Amino acid sequence: KTRLVRSNLLLPEAEAEKSKRTVLASNRLKTTKYTALSFLPKNLFEQFHRLANVYFVFIALLNFVPAVNAFQPELALAPVLFILAVTAIKDLWEDYSRYRSDKEINHMECLVYSRNEKKYISRYWKEVKVGDFVQLRCNEIIPADILLLSSSDPDGLCHIETANLDGETNLKQRQVVRRFLELDSEFDPLKFTSVIECEKPNNDLSRFRGYIVHKSGKKDGLFKENLLLRGCTIRNTEEVAGIVIYAGHETKALLNNNGPRYKRSKLERQMNADVLWCVLILLIMCLFSAIGHGLWVWQYGEKKKPIFDVPGPDGKYLSPVLASVYLFLTVIIVFQVMIPISLYVSIEIVKICQVYFIHQDKDLYDEETDSQLQCRALNITEDLGQVQFIFSDKTGTLTENKMVFRRCTVSGIEYSHDDNAKRLAMYQEPDSEEDEAAPKGGTLSQRDSICSHQSIKVIHRSQSTKTHRRTGSRAEAKRASILSKHTAFSSPMEKDITPDPSLLEKVNECAKHLEVMRSHEQPLSHLSPELCDIFDFFIALTICNTVVVTAPNQPRQKVRDRFELKSPVKTIEDFIRRFTPSRLTSGSNSSSSSSLATSKSMHRFGLSVLSSTSTDSALLKLEEKLAYSAQMNNNGYSSQQGRAAVGSGPEEGELRYEAESPDEAALVYAARAYNCSLVGRLSDQVSVELPHLGTLSFEVLHTLGFDSVRKRMSVVVRHPLTDEINVYTKGADSVIMDLLPPCSSDDPRGKHQKKIQSKTQNYLNLYAVDGLRTLCIAKRVLSKEEYACWLKSHLEAESSIENREELLFQSALRIEKNLHLLG
Repeated sequence: KTRLVRSNLLLPEAEAEKSKRTVLASNRLKTTKYTALSFLPKNLFEQFHRLANVYFVFIALLNFVPAVNAFQPELALAPVLFILAVTAIKDLWEDYSRYRSDKEINHMECLVYSRNEKKYISRYWKEVKVGDFVQLRCNEIIPADILLLSSSDPDGLCHIETANLDGETNLKQRQVVRRFLELDSEFDPLKFTSVIECEKPNNDLSRFRGYIVHKSGKKDGLFKENLLLRGCTIRNTEEVAGIVIYAGHETKALLNNNGPRYKRSKLERQMNADVLWCVLILLIMCLFSAIGHGLWVWQYGEKKKPIFDVPGPDGKYLSPVLASVYLFLTVIIVFQVMIPISLYVSIEIVKICQVYFIHQDKDLYDEETDSQLQCRALNITEDLGQVQFIFSDKTGTLTENKMVFRRCTVSGIEYSHDDNAKRLAMYQEPDSEEDEAAPKGGTLSQRDSICSHQSIKVIHRSQSTKTHRRTGSRAEAKRASILSKHTAFSSPMEKDITPDPSLLEKVNECAKHLEVMRSHEQPLSHLSPELCDIFDFFIALTICNTVVVTAPNQPRQKVRDRFELKSPVKTIEDFIRRFTPSRLTSGSNSSSSSSLATSKSMHRFGLSVLSSTSTDSALLKLEEKLAYSAQMNNNGYSSQQGRAAVGSGPEEGELRYEAESPDEAALVYAARAYNCSLVGRLSDQVSVELPHLGTLSFEVLHTLGFDSVRKRMSVVVRHPLTDEINVYTKGADSVIMDLLPPCSSDDPRGKHQKKIQSKTQNYLNLYAVDGLRTLCIAKRVLSKEEYACWLKSHLEAESSIENREELLFQSALRIEKNLHLLG
């Protein structure tokens, strides 16, 4: 089953309003548990999960029976009603807090395109409907699931932060739908006539399937990279626009949120068990009393009157059996103190006081964000004192997403990076911005050594931040603190890597040989195998990722507008807490979260394949492109005339990297320490600055993103020196080692390669014993025929709607084989 989405601007306003109201969900958020009518029965039903409440109500009702009552019925009912009323008021206050939070979110503002005014106007979130066009700016929260159609980024990229969905603070990339990248003019919602067919609403955050049908009849596939999810935040992108696909409780974020539920603490569950034991003891006592009373009445017989026995209204005495039954029920009322009702009154009062003290605890207050701890579920606060074990994953939680390059093995040779290990041993990571400028503890010589390894940029940044805090308002300081926590730049500990002298010498030697061979028009095959592996190893570290390059003078957040002032940080935090589903896990082990999608470079000539029925024409265009590329590459080197250069390549200290995962940033900084710097990235090109060679521009043909099944990612590029199509792959050693071809023992080259693989595996085992996270780097060279054959099936898989993920998975498996191990 699929959903058809059309622009609301094409329909008359009344018709559009009627169709959306009758078929699709509104964007209004409602997370409250109760309504005015359902509060009393629903709350009583929840309270009767507590067995003591059932017991007290039973005793109170039993006391209304004239034959067995022991106390004044109205007085016996008062404590029970008090207990139920106190708990009901507490639950009502908690639900009212949800109502206020819902109201605050529903009344957040966003820009929605108006057909009458022909511009984007401000509207509340609750007024957004499926088919509306929404414009978002930097630092704004996404109000619904939106298909990205326009971006201020020249490459059609948009960066979002998904911390409230998966806990990952690293920025994720989203891309404009393919055909809208090629628009010559600014995107105009009034001219949007395409029809979107996509899957029904579901809670799968990692999948989005569908296609968009244009007026010409051509189709473009839609992927998760084209979808902006509700609750995420726009980062590092000035302005984006898109059409709403899912709204309200049909969004993926809310479908993953099962809503509020009644929670019971360990203490309450234990008390339920204790109540059962008390009831059992009570029944035994009552049964013993009833049997004794029956025997006592029986010994008098019918002629004698029992002492102290009261006759019935008719003047007759009860039989021994009936007297035993009545007494059994009476003593239940008398012995009801076996389960003290005052205990539950005391517990409810203690819970309220505990919540108050938690809110007022200064140790649980964050000055930077001006926020305090909030108890979202008042029934389970006492469970904080019952925690015995904490189970935590290693990546992200304990490491705080800090990945540091430690050592490597290239071509079977291990480079221990001893100097770098010493630097890390003495490095003291600052706990605050003030600590960055003045490290605490240690001797004077140690502090001088530490400061010498910190970059001047860090000191300037901390000083500017402190100045900002002194001169700016508290609200501005809060926002600056929040934004600094979401930055994707690595810390100085991760960036300042000390290279291994022997490996650095080999890298320089390799660069010199390449420069000589380029000047003498010699092929790369003349280079020794070890130096070739070293060269490809650092090229793979640099380009086999999705890292974005920015300059320090380019602000990370370019827009500070009315939304930032109207929506305080507290609202954003509230929003994040309200929509953080506990059962979602983060993909922190991923090297890249992008899917198996074709990059935009292939879209230029692969577009016709997706929109036409003939694949032969696509292959013909591929051959023409290959021939054109061969002409543009003079002796294997990319000239400035043949390629659009990214720039002259800024110096090392002038570049900053933004990565989707911390391990990608760590590897890019490691390559930069060996003068192999990533200096620019476009959607179809990545530029690398090398010693003696200058800037090399690799044409990115495809990016095969990481997934938890393959446990690897790959990039398919055209090498600027050889014009060959290379596949660079990085991933877990458990899968990369299995993708290597078997080595022949008869062939000297095979023996050598087998020896390299054996040594590399031994070093991997040693790294694992030391607790280091390991990755293997590999490469494959494709012939033009192999690539053309694979491209045909890959484009067919990409244009498929059904089983797209499986087809793309199989396509990746076909190209990620017979790899050559680099390190």
